[in-house]
Formats: sequence, C-alpha cells, structure tokens
Amino acid sequence: MAAFQGTALVTGAASGIGLAVAERLAADGASVVLVDLDAEKAALAAERLRDTGYKAVHAQADVAQEASVSAAVALAVETFGPVELLVNNAGHVHQARFEDLAVADFDRMFAVHVRGTFLTTRAVLPSMLERGAGIVVNMASQLGQIGGVELTHYSAAKAAIIGLTKALAREVSDRGVRVNAVAPGPINTPLVRALSPDWQAAKRAELPLGAFGEPEDVAGTVAFLASSDARIFVGQTLGPNSGDVML
Repeated sequence: MAAFQGTALVTGAASGIGLAVAERLAADGASVVLVDLDAEKAALAAERLRDTGYKAVHAQADVAQEASVSAAVALAVETFGPVELLVNNAGHVHQARFEDLAVADFDRMFAVHVRGTFLTTRAVLPSMLERGAGIVVNMASQLGQIGGVELTHYSAAKAAIIGLTKALAREVSDRGVRVNAVAPGPINTPLVRALSPDWQAAKRAELPLGAFGEPEDVAGTVAFLASSDARIFVGQTLGPNSGDVML
C-alpha cells in the first residue's frame, strides 16, 4: 500500500480512535496535527509521537466553534504546510431514551458531529481545491446506518455525516478532492465504555463476531482511504463493524 505521507489533521485525536489514527498516520510517515478539546491529553499524545521520532504537534480546539477550528488549522499550516488529509473524528456520546432527550442534548450531539465536520472541512477545503488535491475522511458510525437504542440523537448525527460525505464527494471529486467515510461498529474506546454495561452486553450479543473492535482496526481503514490504493474510492462508507452491518 502506498501510504499517505503528507500533512494530516486529525480531530478528537487525544484518545480512542482518533489517537490510533494519528499514531498510524505518523508511523506511515505523515506529519500529524492532533486536535482535541482536551489540550493536556493532546499535548501528551503529540509528545509521545515526537519522542518516537515522528512528526507531530497538538492544537486545542472545540470543533463546534468556528474561531477555534480556524486557529487549529492555522497552526497546522504554519507548522507543516497546507492540510492534505483531514480526518473528522471528534465525537461525543450521550445515552438516553428519545422521550428523555433534552434539546440541549440533541443540539450538542449535532454541534460536535455535524457542525464540527462542516466547520473543519470548510476550513481546509479551499486550499485543497486550489491545489487540486486533498483527502477527507469523515468518522460516521454503523448506528448511522441501522440506528441504536437510546442513541437516537447520536444515530441521527452519524447518518447526517454519511449524507454530507456523499454530497460533498459529488461536488469536489472532479476537482481532485476525495471524500469518504468510515462507519465503525462498537470499538473499545472511552466513548463506548461510557455507555451502560447493559447496552454494551446487548450490542455484543448482536454482533456476528461476538466482540467489539479495537481502535487500530479503524485506524487501518482510515490509512487505506488515505493511501493511493484508494484512489477510486469516492463517497464511500467503509464499515469495520464486527458484522453489525453487512452491505
């Protein structure tokens, strides 16, 4: 596989899937900007990568805030040059029955996942189009395809990301920017572990593999989409999901 080795910006990169993606891209030779709301964890993660000999810096940002996103992208450009690969991974989870959802819970879910994906993509897309080259990978979820009990707002936000991915791919593919999504199943991350034990047990029992995936499984999928081997993948949603969704 011809691995990506340019400048990559990964949101939600201080832990879980985002951290695994940042580590994989750095190991492949990319210059990685780890963006996260938790500045301390992001700084420690970037420092560990540098200590290993990789090229990495961190930036604190709330992806739902335009100015915050702009500052993170500016740091990336100043440090490594224009962002050539964007991985929209920043996430948020909250568990509740639909009838118990507050408007604030719904709004925050869409702010992080959908608004965050929009703002970060909008911040890097002009330079990609100007260069006639770029890669965007959006982190969706298999729940955006099949829905999830007590996760209506999460499922809806992830479904919106899949729709955004397809529509944007139709707009920019002929100008050199490839846009795809990854829809993981349940992965052993802090976000999934934040869900109730009953939910986790029920979901595990539904999976043909009978087990959750690991962050590295998703990182490998992102690395593939970032590579030249994926040059004809456009508007696709790849599913490392333990068999929860079969297409």
